[in-house]
Amino acid sequence: MRLKVAGKRRRWILAVLVIAWTPAAAQRSLPDDRASLVQAIDGKRESYATIAKQIWAFAEVGYQEAKSSALLQQQLRAAGFQVKSGVADIPTAFVATFGSGKPIIGIVGEFDALPGLSQEAQTAARHAIEENAPGHGCGHNLLGTGALAAAVAVKEWMAATGQKGTLRYYGTPAEEGGSGKVYMVRAGLFSDVDVAVSWHPGDRNEASPTSSTANITAKFRFHGVAAHAAAAPDRGRSALDAVEAMDYMVNMMREHVPQETRIHYIITRGGAAPNVVPDFAEAYYYARQPNMPILDKIWDRIVDAAKGAALGTGTTMDLEVTGAVYNVLPNEYLSGLMNRNLERIGGFPYTPEEARFAEEIRKTLTDPPDVAIGSQEKIRLMRTGAVNSSSTDYADVSWNVPSVSMTGATFAPGVPAHSWQATACAGSTIGVKGMMVAAKSMALTTVDLFTDPAHIQKARAEFDQKRGPNFVYKTRLADRKPALDYRK
Repeated sequence: MRLKVAGKRRRWILAVLVIAWTPAAAQRSLPDDRASLVQAIDGKRESYATIAKQIWAFAEVGYQEAKSSALLQQQLRAAGFQVKSGVADIPTAFVATFGSGKPIIGIVGEFDALPGLSQEAQTAARHAIEENAPGHGCGHNLLGTGALAAAVAVKEWMAATGQKGTLRYYGTPAEEGGSGKVYMVRAGLFSDVDVAVSWHPGDRNEASPTSSTANITAKFRFHGVAAHAAAAPDRGRSALDAVEAMDYMVNMMREHVPQETRIHYIITRGGAAPNVVPDFAEAYYYARQPNMPILDKIWDRIVDAAKGAALGTGTTMDLEVTGAVYNVLPNEYLSGLMNRNLERIGGFPYTPEEARFAEEIRKTLTDPPDVAIGSQEKIRLMRTGAVNSSSTDYADVSWNVPSVSMTGATFAPGVPAHSWQATACAGSTIGVKGMMVAAKSMALTTVDLFTDPAHIQKARAEFDQKRGPNFVYKTRLADRKPALDYRK
């Protein structure tokens, strides 16, 4: 359908049409081969729902996702992919490949959970399945499974049509602070990829070319001298004093950093008993900033604060950098391509039961939600220049390969990630519905990239222009080994 209307009125009418289309109406507009691909994904809906729920139940944290990784690998092998596991010196990382030659398109999946977010599925009250246990509060059970659904559908389409090229599924662990993809980039696993495609769970359907914050994480470990805290405190040197001194100095520093900066920490070890001067204490720090060079300088100041804390308390300090990621390099051309496919797929309605669950869980939020129930039926209009305050190791892929990602409405509108409410949604039927929208949108985008070389050429041109001719990718992880026990 074409409209001969110019300017703002035309954009408004198109937006209304996008919102008004049902998924079925949008999918009927697809060519036969694309419609068949979408139908193939829908036909395996229950299977993918089961896989997503299994990974949700495993709830394995970074670098410990043995069951989740094995399940995805099993599914990919059964679908006809060649799977190489344990890549980049990471036991749970893998690459699954189908086909050969150019172009090479990568679909990226994740599957790690978050500590302390155990929660019953589709339950609108805080009720952990196991106290202090992990939970999928960022929906990575859906992320990895949705990427699997897209990859299998594209593989079947390639086999049926004789399409040349290489399709890869990247199984990437420890996105939550472990920087799994950075090690995979460093190992050269993305070096020949033409375009990388992914998605992320959220509370809306959107394919805008947004950026993110760069992020550096580390554990600061202080070593002191134990002594009786009452009988001989003068003989002790408190490692906990050092942690608290560091924290105080960093907190004062907040006034003197750019306002977009985020610094957060926890004290992971603070001693064993109040009557023993702690000879060991540890703080776990995250620092974020939209600009990596600025973040590098801020991080040096944080390290200096730790050194000063050790000097002032008569202790010693060492640190382990557990993660470091760039800000996302958005690709507007690829986002436009994915957005068109997302619009073709459309959003989805809630059943009455799902609507009741969404309404009840929204009542548990601290602040009133800024989006309404019903927004999951719509596609948010594209916006440019936005920067999310969150971070992702997918950003490092985006600085090495033209990359695109979208958000699927897997959480009730207004529910933030990294919350027990998100865990409840990630294990629910609304989570699966959002996952299916993402899977179909990714699959259509991947098919477009295989069938029209101009898409890759235009994406690459923008990628090269934004990086600039003198860009050299460097990471603070350098030659460090993956911090496989950072969640232990």
